Amino acid sequence: MKTILVVEDEMKIARLVRDYLVQAGFDVVVAGDGESAIASARGRKPDLVVLDLGLPERDGIEVTRELRRTSNVPIVMLTARGEEADRIVGLEMGADDYVVKPFSPKELVARVRAVLRRTASGAAGAGGTEILRVSDVEVDIPRMRVRVGGRGVDLTPTEFQLLATFAREPGRVFTRGQLLDAVHGVAFESYERAIDAHVKNIRRKIEPVPGQPRYLLTVHGVGYRFADA
Repeated sequence: MKTILVVEDEMKIARLVRDYLVQAGFDVVVAGDGESAIASARGRKPDLVVLDLGLPERDGIEVTRELRRTSNVPIVMLTARGEEADRIVGLEMGADDYVVKPFSPKELVARVRAVLRRTASGAAGAGGTEILRVSDVEVDIPRMRVRVGGRGVDLTPTEFQLLATFAREPGRVFTRGQLLDAVHGVAFESYERAIDAHVKNIRRKIEPVPGQPRYLLTVHGVGYRFADA
């Protein structure tokens, strides 16, 4: 059974999210503030964190930053409608997805399942043998590992899924909408600028000079492509 850590200071919302996730077959741990969330994440090692950005004292951005120092645990953010800037910052810190308040609990459960599928897709894919190599980038699908020039690179599940999508078809230009479809697999409206945040993160991790990318290239007015040579 997968364990989900729900971090939400509004107990009514926390109980609602917990109940729906339990009904969906998950084990759920609830934390009401940032410090408790960090302690629970370290102690329980959950499979995914549902994280409210608007926490008292240590907010969701700080919690995401702290978790990312030592873990690639998937993170789904809960954000208010007016928190667009914080949402992008959260994604750039390494969150995998977000749901905007007020939200449908069923949508949240679907998002959680979709992110967990990304985490599990490598181990189940290609008979356990698929390794993609483009230039000096190696993407080991079964083990969800990436090496660039022989150097190991740690990616979140969403970042890994995006990079694998590019590496499977080097040279192909992907629109942001196509990339959202590739990583979400959920029939809900998504925010295309989230892709820009994830691409920025991938570049920061794999590019020798992130501001002058040689692997993950922008196609202005369209989207992105992976260099095929």
